[in-house]
Amino acid sequence: MIAIVDYGMGNLHSVSKAVERLGSTAVITADRDVLGAADAILLPGVGAFGDAMDALRMTGLDVVLKELVSSGKPLLGICLGMQLLFDRSEEHGDHEGLGLLKGTVVRFEEGIAKVPHMGWNELKWKQSQHALVNRLTAGHVYFVHSYHVLPSDPADLIAVCDYADREVTAIVARESIYGMQFHPEKSGELGLQLLQQFLRMVTHRLSNS
Repeated sequence: MIAIVDYGMGNLHSVSKAVERLGSTAVITADRDVLGAADAILLPGVGAFGDAMDALRMTGLDVVLKELVSSGKPLLGICLGMQLLFDRSEEHGDHEGLGLLKGTVVRFEEGIAKVPHMGWNELKWKQSQHALVNRLTAGHVYFVHSYHVLPSDPADLIAVCDYADREVTAIVARESIYGMQFHPEKSGELGLQLLQQFLRMVTHRLSNS
């Protein structure tokens, strides 16, 4: 069972449908007991970083997510949800994130490229042997974002795309924590393949526990 965190900011139903299409059960919830009983957690997100963190704190879900991740439960952040995994964001001020991964969220520089970064862009593997992308052919996925992540540790970087004359963080991973800046549920075959890889890793973890 895959729990999708309901904190009022995310494409919950489209993510849920994608998970179910891949043969897993998806539950949209803000209940800590349901999250705790889940085999893995998805954290989608659309909107502003500060508002999202406020919503998580008001419900106590920030603490719940940290506790579950510390116990080894797999967590996948999607779009804004990926950004929330990091230390801080400069979006409309200075906001503290979940701090599960080290790094900062910054805005694309005006005048260098169109903001937001919207549409299809091609992934490039940084760690092609990582279980999340192993044996997959890099292709195009769908992005919508005005801010991007600068991870502190290059070892967390699994895939990037080229935009605004730079490599932009697209996929991150460390231990049981994963993030995708794009929308896998809107990214055609490759997006579903990446979600399937995540679900397979969850199944493998359960079979070895």
